[in-house]
Amino acid sequence: MRPDRSWVLPLCWTAVLLDGFDLVVLGTVLPGLLAGHVWGLTPATAGLVSSAGLVGMTLGALAIGTVTDVIGRRRALIIAVAIFSVCTALCAVAPSALVFGALRLLAGLGLGGCLPTAITLVSEHYADRGRSSSATTTIMTGYHVGAMLTALLGLVVLPQLSWHAMFVIGALPALVLVPLMLRHLPESRSTGQPVRSAEAVASLFRGRVLLATLAFWVTSFMGLVLVYGLNTWLPEIMRQAGYAMDTGLALLLTLNFGGVVGLLVAGRVADRAGLRRPTIAWFAAAVLFLALLSVRLPVYGLYVAVFLSGAFVFSAQVLVYAYVARVYPQNSRATALGWAAGVGRLGAITGPLVGGWLLSAGIAYPWGFYVFAFVAAFAAGSVSLVRSRRDTVVTA
Repeated sequence: MRPDRSWVLPLCWTAVLLDGFDLVVLGTVLPGLLAGHVWGLTPATAGLVSSAGLVGMTLGALAIGTVTDVIGRRRALIIAVAIFSVCTALCAVAPSALVFGALRLLAGLGLGGCLPTAITLVSEHYADRGRSSSATTTIMTGYHVGAMLTALLGLVVLPQLSWHAMFVIGALPALVLVPLMLRHLPESRSTGQPVRSAEAVASLFRGRVLLATLAFWVTSFMGLVLVYGLNTWLPEIMRQAGYAMDTGLALLLTLNFGGVVGLLVAGRVADRAGLRRPTIAWFAAAVLFLALLSVRLPVYGLYVAVFLSGAFVFSAQVLVYAYVARVYPQNSRATALGWAAGVGRLGAITGPLVGGWLLSAGIAYPWGFYVFAFVAAFAAGSVSLVRSRRDTVVTA
């Protein structure tokens, strides 16, 4: 491997790990903020703050993903990491809930642009080695590793320090990561020419690409309904099912650990079998194991079912991103990924809302898992509409 390319995977993996940090950090500090009546925070205003970050991610994916096709992958990724890190550090000194929510919104802009840009950069660097799928799923393990590390970090840091420390710690990696990116991260190896932003977006709706665009949007939306719905409500659903609270938290870690293992397996399968069939099969397997969770299982069986659910749900969503990177031409690839991820972030907002409604209605167990299984089945059906010969690039 050439020296310049050897930096691409670890730097992009670390950038995606920060996205995983953001997935969990608010959930770790909110109980303390509410209990301490910080800024007079209530559950309702806490919900608005949480939504602000997700809205920022949606806008960031739509905007920065498109800009990436204009200014280049390298520059866009560095800007995204810098925006997230600065705003996260400022969250530690926010004087009010309004300012805190605004900073979460701005941090979301950087995070939303980080993911599609990192995936595009990695997939283009490894495409000529036939490893673009496994490289993409490998960097996405950073997402779940970040989520697990942040949950564990909260258990250690919060009893000893205040909630401010979590945001300071989340911003510190940028002090090392950004200089390393500036020095070692190469630009994409692809040879396509930069295009205007409007032209890049318009190319997603021309000819044969139109159906793929719509199918990817629906699939990404459904996939993130599952990812965020399960990460938000799995412990509480299991508590309603009669399991102990510590069991629910352990199951959440098991779910994300399954996601890491599933990503490593899915990438290698996709490198050998292409992306269409594994993506459909992974969502179909998710249907099976999510439905199985509606049955009261022995403890060991429950952990196995949750592990396999995480393995298929989380890696299926990442296979969608890898599939997008394979289907679209180079000069609109990051735009396509950005919009797929941006529409998917709407699913990230919807998933917790659906889970909350089911819990409020008192039917989260077992009906919540039936709903999630239906969502996975819908995703399998929508992604099956994408057809490109042997997963090669299609053009408008």
